[in-house]
Amino acid sequence: MDEEFRHPRLAAMYDALDGNRSDLDNYLEIAQELQAQRVLDVGCGTGTLALMLADLGLEVTGVDPAAASLAVARAKPGGQRVRWLDGDATTLPELDVDLATMTANVAMFVDDQTWPQALGGVHRALRAGGHLVFETRDPARRAWERWNRAHTEVVMVVSGQGHVRRWCEVLDVALPWATLRWTFVFETDGQVLTSTSRLRFRGQDEVEAALRVAGFDLIDIRDAPDRPGRELVFLTRASTPSTTATANDTATGLTKLGARSHRRGPTHPGCTA
Repeated sequence: MDEEFRHPRLAAMYDALDGNRSDLDNYLEIAQELQAQRVLDVGCGTGTLALMLADLGLEVTGVDPAAASLAVARAKPGGQRVRWLDGDATTLPELDVDLATMTANVAMFVDDQTWPQALGGVHRALRAGGHLVFETRDPARRAWERWNRAHTEVVMVVSGQGHVRRWCEVLDVALPWATLRWTFVFETDGQVLTSTSRLRFRGQDEVEAALRVAGFDLIDIRDAPDRPGRELVFLTRASTPSTTATANDTATGLTKLGARSHRRGPTHPGCTA
C-alpha cells in the first residue's frame, strides 16, 4: 500500500494537497441521477466523497485498507454519519447498496489477481440492478510521459506542517504497468518522505470484458469533466443473480483475459496529464 495513504503525516495532509475536488461533483450527480439511497465508496481514503454523499442524506459506507486515512475520515465533522470499514472490496460484509463508487482511479491500484475478486465483491454488495461507477485513465493518452518533476513540482503551505514541497517522477513503465514515486519535503524540519505507486492501465476493451465476466452490464462510458479526454468513467449495472458469473468463473475468465492483455494513473492532482 502506498505510503501516501498509510503514513500518518502524509494522510493528515492529503486533503490539503488534493486541492479542489470538483472531480467528485460528477459522482454526486450520478448518485442523484440514479436516485441512490445507499452508497458504498470503495477506496474511500480520507472520506471526502463519502461525507459529501452523507450531506445529501444518503446512507453511506466507506471502505479503505489504509488505517491512517480512515482515522482522518472518522475525525472529520459529520464522520459519525458514515459507516467506515477497514478493508477493501474483497472483504466486505453483507450489504445491499444501490450504488458503489471507485473514484480517483482506485481501480488502477488493483493488480490482476485481485481485480476479478474486487469486482465480484462489489457485485455481491449491490442489490439486484444496483450500479457501479468508476474511472480509470485511458492508456492511449500516455499520461506517464508528463509524470516528472518539471511538470509536477509545487510548494504548498499546509496547516500544521508549514511549507511542503512535492513532486512525482516515473520509475518504470512496462505496460500495462507504470511505477512512479512521489517525494514530499517538509521544509520546517527537513523530513523527506516518499510514496511509490504501481498503477495498472486497462484499456476500454479490457475493462468491458472484465465487467461482463463479473456480471455487470455496461450502461455508459462517460468523459471525466475534470480531465476531459484523459479518463474513462464506466457506469454499469449489476446483472440479476441468475445471470451473474460465479466467483470461480470470474477468477478463471479474468486470469485468461489478463494473460492476453500482457501480449497485446496516478491519482494525485499534480499528475494531471
